[in-house]
Amino acid sequence: MTRRLIVRPGAIGDTIVSLPALEHLCTESTELWAPSVNLPLLSHLGATRTLVSTGLDALHLAQPTLDCLAAFDDIVSWYGANREDFRAQVGHLPFRFFTALPPTGSPLHAVDYYLDQVGAPLGASPRLPIEHRPAGFAVIHPFSGGKSKNWPLARFQEVARLLQLPVHWCAGPEESLDEAFRFQDLGDLARWLSTASLFVGNDSGIAHLAAACGVPVVAVFGPTDPAVWAPRGRHVRIAAWDWPPARVAAEASDLLTASAETRSR
Repeated sequence: MTRRLIVRPGAIGDTIVSLPALEHLCTESTELWAPSVNLPLLSHLGATRTLVSTGLDALHLAQPTLDCLAAFDDIVSWYGANREDFRAQVGHLPFRFFTALPPTGSPLHAVDYYLDQVGAPLGASPRLPIEHRPAGFAVIHPFSGGKSKNWPLARFQEVARLLQLPVHWCAGPEESLDEAFRFQDLGDLARWLSTASLFVGNDSGIAHLAAACGVPVVAVFGPTDPAVWAPRGRHVRIAAWDWPPARVAAEASDLLTASAETRSR
């Protein structure tokens, strides 16, 4: 039995689009090291540890860290690929390094980019083991990891007024929005999102999270390329940055109808 370690740094969205690749790599004995915020997204794949707790991010790796690494038969790492000093320190260990992000101009969707890296068939969609149980409300998350990707809040507010179902707003701990639902733990957020009938948001990790929970998603894309970074799934629609709110709301209503028809079959 191969004892495998997977090292996956990165933001929420980066982790979710790599889920199919990580699942392909998993053995009966797999451990995953990742940022603490992302561990709830990976716990169904194997044992997890925070990157900080392992000492892997130290400039000079301590002997206990090297001894821990030596206990694995195979180490697949998206950490350290561009750090020659790190690679030199672990050169005697069974590391396989992969580039953490698709390069500019990549012809592949990010999900397929990671699948291709690990030699897996392309075309899978990220999915978390959470049942989608729609409870008749929409969630709008008007933020992202970068201000340049945020559609104006006033436009989201107009979409909310046009939707034909109650709207709950969602925000992160540091995002300013009155009366928004906030969760410290991504697992708790995922379970709440899975009860939404619809999600509307920007190109963000939370849009990817909603899609991975099976929620119908309308994601507004501006400066980033949806051919590479859009949430993947049959229940996902992409809205363009220059669309008026009425068109985004109409797209959301059409998606709701299509999703309801799919569930009724």
